[in-house]
Amino acid sequence: MKRYFRELSVLGALAAVLVGMAIFAPAFFSPQPLLSLLTREAPTLVVACGMACVIITRQIDISVGSMFSVCSVCAGLLAARGWPLLLVLPASIALGALLGAVNGLLIAGLRLPSIVVTLATMVTLRQGLNLVRQGEFVNLPDSIQWFGLSQMAGQLVLVGASVVFLVALALAMRHLAAGRFVYAVGTDAEAARLAGIRPQLVTFLVFGFIGALTGLAAMMNLAQSPQVQPLSGAGLELKVIAAVVVGGVAISGGRGNLWGAFAGLLLLACVSPALTHLHIEAYWEKAIQGAIILLAVVADGLRTRKLNR
Repeated sequence: MKRYFRELSVLGALAAVLVGMAIFAPAFFSPQPLLSLLTREAPTLVVACGMACVIITRQIDISVGSMFSVCSVCAGLLAARGWPLLLVLPASIALGALLGAVNGLLIAGLRLPSIVVTLATMVTLRQGLNLVRQGEFVNLPDSIQWFGLSQMAGQLVLVGASVVFLVALALAMRHLAAGRFVYAVGTDAEAARLAGIRPQLVTFLVFGFIGALTGLAAMMNLAQSPQVQPLSGAGLELKVIAAVVVGGVAISGGRGNLWGAFAGLLLLACVSPALTHLHIEAYWEKAIQGAIILLAVVADGLRTRKLNR
């Protein structure tokens, strides 16, 4: 029980919010708005899964928002030129993996700090995209929106796919050797090396992995709108890092799981609609989310100090 105290605390906070909404604003649970909320968060969940892996290895990636924007625009341009969905999807994933691999090569190959490398790539990609597109939107063909299905069916596909992916990756992290390698590198890279694991290779692959997931998430977001905004990924990096940290993944690496990250994302995602239903000014959203993140970081710091005694 103590091992999962942080995750259980987040689930308790989420349950308290949902119970409060059931009492004071039952309209929050209307099927269509609730499904729309889950659909909007489906791409974020996919990226958050990748971010959890990165942070568990004691790294950070703040370039995912810019990679998301680049993948979205490039995929949108391919779709606008008549590429079928079955080609646009792998192209977006491949582009994301390539961008992530560049980060991984600089971080693992040259042993540069991940915060510095990903900050540089974040700014470079964002400003480069601004320069090329000049704020111009990309209009998408009808076949892309909701994958050519009805809105309801498309929403169910997106939500279902993100949950299936979450479950599959969570099981892989727990039962496959690759998942154990990620935890081992984040816990103690030198000890992992002595055990026969190659920490630099694991780090490189993790950054390539989050890049591929960002490309996948870009396609999931693309299906929800008839147009692509050049800055559609702005703020995504902070959102996924916050969800992962709130969910119990330790910034110091080596600890946490995807279920906690999922609960953290749901807790933060509920803040905005809850304020709307309770008729509270929207500017409180960031303040409340910031307070939740601060509490999570403080709790993690206190737990780390206790374990180190």
